[in-house]
Amino acid sequence: MNRYAMPRLKSLSFALPLAAITMLGGCGDKVPAERPPLEGAALGGDFTLTSEDGKPLSWNDFQGKYRTIYFGYTFCPDVCPVDTQRAMAGLKQFEKAHPDLGARVQPFFVGVDTQRDTPEVLREFTDNFHPRLIGLTGDEKTLTEVAAKFAASFSKGEPAPGGGYLVNHTNVTLLFGPKGEPIATLPTDEGAEAVAAELEKWVH
Repeated sequence: MNRYAMPRLKSLSFALPLAAITMLGGCGDKVPAERPPLEGAALGGDFTLTSEDGKPLSWNDFQGKYRTIYFGYTFCPDVCPVDTQRAMAGLKQFEKAHPDLGARVQPFFVGVDTQRDTPEVLREFTDNFHPRLIGLTGDEKTLTEVAAKFAASFSKGEPAPGGGYLVNHTNVTLLFGPKGEPIATLPTDEGAEAVAAELEKWVH
């Protein structure tokens, strides 16, 4: 049985408050609906991690493409598989409706469990959700630095019942534009259809 299909334990995660990553005006300001919600936010930046094929891969290798990124871990019993499934199902819906535009979106899953998120394990995980989803990993210091650029964080939790351990982590899927500019969060909590609709709004 696919271990990503039936979570049994509760992983600890926390949503990233939009207020922490957006740069909004005063209470009376009105932001036009067509403006990206994360426009101007101090998010993103180049980095180099180890990809699921064991080779170095950099964020800027994908300049010219829209990019989504999520920080989680492959042994996550519930949150990461659900978030990733919904994000990638939404991308598939968008690809079906708009093949050319869908091909311009490159998704990434950053594994923050330095002990267990090996390239081989990451490849097994990502293959369950989308053929173009790329898994990335690295040492703890590098991952911490990269996560900070995207207003994400993670920490090793207490031992889980029955052995092993959980990892506390930010569970937000971010969308970036062709120049690496932050655009929006993908509403994975609302399902694949909402993700597809958000992609439709911003990917042109």
